[in-house]
Amino acid sequence: TIMSEEMKTPEVETSEAPKTKTFTEQLEVAGKELVDQVQDLVKQGNVRKLIIKTSEGNELMQVSLTVGAVAGGIAALAAPWLAALGAIAALVARVKIEIVREEES
Repeated sequence: TIMSEEMKTPEVETSEAPKTKTFTEQLEVAGKELVDQVQDLVKQGNVRKLIIKTSEGNELMQVSLTVGAVAGGIAALAAPWLAALGAIAALVARVKIEIVREEES
């Protein structure tokens, strides 16, 4: 009886939690457009992670965006990793941006 009661509790908790789906998309942009493109993606609000790769697919940088940083908007845009993006943009002609998004279902 104790075991069955313990198993029921998590089911109730998970059914009340909002369900989210994660999906990934990829963009390819010129290096000089990288910072502007990333700022636009951050403003969209449903982006959870950005992975910056070379046009050959080698990972250069990974940025996780928390809900608080995205909601803060200005704080996310002034983040130190933005300076690193600028340096990357100056060194490469084209980059791929892998975008991980979440949407509530």
